[in-house]
Amino acid sequence: MDFYIARQPIFTVHKRLFAYELLYRGTDVFNLGNVSGDRATTSLLASTYLTEGIDIISNSKPCFVNFTEELLLKNTPASFPKSTLVIEILEDVRPTREVIAVCRELSKEGYKIALDDFIYHKSLEPLINLADIIKIDFRLTPVDTIHQTLQRLSKHRVKLLAEKVETHYEFAKAAKLGFSYFQGFFFSKPEKILIKELAGAQVTLYNLLAEITQAKTTIERLYDIISRDVAISYKLLRFINSAYFYRLQEVKTVKHAIAYLGKEELRRFVILIIVSELAIDKPDELVRLSLIRAKFCELLALQSQFKESSSELFLMGLFSLIDSMLDTKMNSIMDKLPISKEIKKALSSQTGDFIPFLEAVVAYEKADIESCTDAVNQINIDVKLLPGIYLDSLRYANALT
Repeated sequence: MDFYIARQPIFTVHKRLFAYELLYRGTDVFNLGNVSGDRATTSLLASTYLTEGIDIISNSKPCFVNFTEELLLKNTPASFPKSTLVIEILEDVRPTREVIAVCRELSKEGYKIALDDFIYHKSLEPLINLADIIKIDFRLTPVDTIHQTLQRLSKHRVKLLAEKVETHYEFAKAAKLGFSYFQGFFFSKPEKILIKELAGAQVTLYNLLAEITQAKTTIERLYDIISRDVAISYKLLRFINSAYFYRLQEVKTVKHAIAYLGKEELRRFVILIIVSELAIDKPDELVRLSLIRAKFCELLALQSQFKESSSELFLMGLFSLIDSMLDTKMNSIMDKLPISKEIKKALSSQTGDFIPFLEAVVAYEKADIESCTDAVNQINIDVKLLPGIYLDSLRYANALT
């Protein structure tokens, strides 16, 4: 049985990836409404830790997982590795003596404990004393309440995590208040919506990107670019020898790697490297997310009537965050790149035949069940294919990053 699992990134104050929260989204056709909290968590743990492999989904980062009162009393967290699991205690868990005793033992064993959707109450003090991280909904909690909560927590050793941080302004505001961790998609939006001059190094890369995105690019030109850049050559060999390809023999030369990939895959690889260099001053997760989107859109296309446009849809997913990488308006970027009209329509005006693919992957990221299902139905794809497509996209992004 397939399980629909979404993940949301959690960042440090320096915008570095700290962890992911894993979210269970039901089975079959997203039937989350009929699933209890206990079933959701046990299914998520089983499908990630026991079947698919936590390394694929977590990318070797800690994972926040929700635990109900019943699962805590059964000491379920102790069955999973403390090195990768952060025990997230739901807001409706009562701080009974039994719950506190279990949490105290888990804390002694080295497990990290987080309190979810925290609203202060004196009865929670025993749990606060055991917690490592306290999560506060930054959008729904009034500013005065946040100030009062921070004052009450100042005597404790806990670190604070701001949830639902969707803009850079909210990130800066939460950081100023003293939050250490930040969860949300603020990083995937441009920091400034204005015309911005690109730095000299970015101009060179941008011009190279414009050249490489042209279909008439030759394999000789690609080889010339790669062979003159040690860093790109190294990344190419590391990628071709990664677990993604399951190769029995190591590829040791750039020529061998080029012959193995072929022109189209090699062109795509160079584009990926250039895009990652353009985003060098951005969180790594921004590039990783663009890679996931690219592969997700391509794999969706291969299951649809748009099979012949799979390469174009890959580029659409990859470029869907380029405005955030360059802090420049999407229209301005699209005007300068020689890519198809369908890609430009989707990214500049959110219209055209390609837009359901982008809507599907963005909705999946945000665990927006209804929007994801609507988008997938528009392109006539079986929704049951999404878990496998998502995991393949994660594998691909992990191999490149």
